[in-house]
Amino acid sequence: MTQAPTPTVDTVRRLARSLLEDSGHGTSASAALDVRPAGDGAGLTTWLVGTRYVLHLAPDRATGVRWRRELRLREVVRPHVSVALPVGVAQGEWAPGLLCTLETRLPGGTAEENTVSAVGETDLAALLTGLHQVPVRQAESLGVPRVPPRSLETLRRAAGEAVELLDKADEFEAARLRQFTQAATVQLAAQAGSAVLVHHALTGGNLVVGADGRVRGVLGWDTAVVGDPAEDIAGLARAVGAP
Repeated sequence: MTQAPTPTVDTVRRLARSLLEDSGHGTSASAALDVRPAGDGAGLTTWLVGTRYVLHLAPDRATGVRWRRELRLREVVRPHVSVALPVGVAQGEWAPGLLCTLETRLPGGTAEENTVSAVGETDLAALLTGLHQVPVRQAESLGVPRVPPRSLETLRRAAGEAVELLDKADEFEAARLRQFTQAATVQLAAQAGSAVLVHHALTGGNLVVGADGRVRGVLGWDTAVVGDPAEDIAGLARAVGAP
């Protein structure tokens, strides 16, 4: 497999300028674009372009396939949710066979930077409701994979082993988990026909949150699946602790 080149500020600036001009968004000021990596966690695959755009550079072909699917999926999801989703401005190749996409930048911080308020929790509930309304067949026609629900009994047994260790360290009462019996896992298991579109990556970094605590947008749709909606609920519990 060919090693992807390492992007530099100059090459990214030229690429962004070209994409903006080809899409009709370029201006006379585009020659002096402020271009910088989005952050340490994003490596050199995500770049901020001015204050309005984000440029993504696929590190391999498989990632490019997922990103192309994400562009189409977001347009299917958009009518069903009230939060903002990035809008694709332009796409091309930044290296032979490697996709690049230029998108609008959503204003706000992440849930790792801004605390989600009680009203923001209502935004998240509305997001989950909207995802349930997305036609599953339409999502699958785009290539969104279907994933079977995880075994709650397997998770219960694994949690039991961890809890016993925590109990010995006086960090958790094992008796609390013992109330969650094998019979309970059967009752709580995902029911047949309950599969919906699942974002599958509702982490703090993918939630765009305003200074007022409202959830303004959602990023990271490339790992979406059709599956158990409990996965998104669990993701939000880890990310923001929302009831």
